[in-house]
Amino acid sequence: MLVTGHNACVAASLYTRVSRRLPLLARRMIDTFLDEVPFYRQLPVEQLEGEILDICADNLRIFFATLQEGRTPTEAELAEPRSSAARRAQERIPLDAVLTAYHVGGRVGWAELVAEARPDETAELIAAGDRVQQYVQCLTSAVATAYLEEQQAISGEERDVRRALAAALMAGQPADALAARLGVDLGSRWNVVALELAEHVDEKAAGVAGAVAARRKVRRVQAVLDERAAGQVLGLFDATGGTVFLPDDGRDITSLADQLQVAAGVSVRAAAACGVDTERLASASAQVREVLRLTARLGRPPGLYFLADVLLEYQLTRPSDALSGLAAVLEPLERNPDLLLTLDTYLAENLDRRRTAAALHVHPNTLDYRLKRIVGLTGLEPTSTSGLQLLAAAALARRLTSG
Repeated sequence: MLVTGHNACVAASLYTRVSRRLPLLARRMIDTFLDEVPFYRQLPVEQLEGEILDICADNLRIFFATLQEGRTPTEAELAEPRSSAARRAQERIPLDAVLTAYHVGGRVGWAELVAEARPDETAELIAAGDRVQQYVQCLTSAVATAYLEEQQAISGEERDVRRALAAALMAGQPADALAARLGVDLGSRWNVVALELAEHVDEKAAGVAGAVAARRKVRRVQAVLDERAAGQVLGLFDATGGTVFLPDDGRDITSLADQLQVAAGVSVRAAAACGVDTERLASASAQVREVLRLTARLGRPPGLYFLADVLLEYQLTRPSDALSGLAAVLEPLERNPDLLLTLDTYLAENLDRRRTAAALHVHPNTLDYRLKRIVGLTGLEPTSTSGLQLLAAAALARRLTSG
């Protein structure tokens, strides 16, 4: 509501008197920022004395104009605060520091009105109190919206660039320009990690609820990776898993899968290669994904695995005519599934007859009979070094190549 008549003249006189002190009040705002908002102490002096001081003076001018005229700020008057908020988002100044600055401005302006008001201006001063709150509410709402919109745009762009950089590194493509945009040092060494995330029980919910649960799981995993990589994690992963690059800072990563499992609330299987040069990221990415695939195929429990954990299995799965030939060694046993099961169990129990018979729930004599049948059909004797090696390799090859 506008102030009219004699009261308007008195109020106008109060606002006019205070408005003449804008340079002094703007300086007081800067001093208050430095006293109460630690982040502002980190800004360059030239920015404080230039852009920030000018913004303070402009906001105080709008502040007193809206109070004097009994209105909220116009869209034109809010344009510069919105633009300023977007710049603060680009400069990574925290939102709480930005909003506090506008509250400080309202407080400084109000304090000067209180100090300047004469006894006969008490009624106008009381009326101004409500308008001060309306002004601060309107301004901080506009500023917060502009800041968050810019922050969202920046985050989206950075996320896209970060994913593009990860994809380029995985494909062995040039990535210098993308790395420069993010400030990523490609001269670093990396830990390459392939992840397999189980489905959370909440993801099974139909519709939006399941999708939200999946995104929340990904965010929790991302938070652990960001903390581990000091915000420098690169990667492509979703609710089922993916591949990420973490700067190699020399710390042991063997507990990473356990940390991710706790955060995600699901079982996590992972494979890693450490200390990888940027030039080898593409080949290392392919390697850890293959190690992860092998551990899943072999039924290994959740946890973190390295190539050393599956050296034989990895080598056997390299492109070669020998793999199918090895698997074919056991074809004579396929007509009798009991013999295949017996061989697998015998090897798993480290050739211990008693434990093998117990695991198969058969008499030791039955086991001996089956082992003799295996020797007769394959021509390979598990009690000889060459026979045992070939049978074990054949059993593994068959397992890796079976549907």
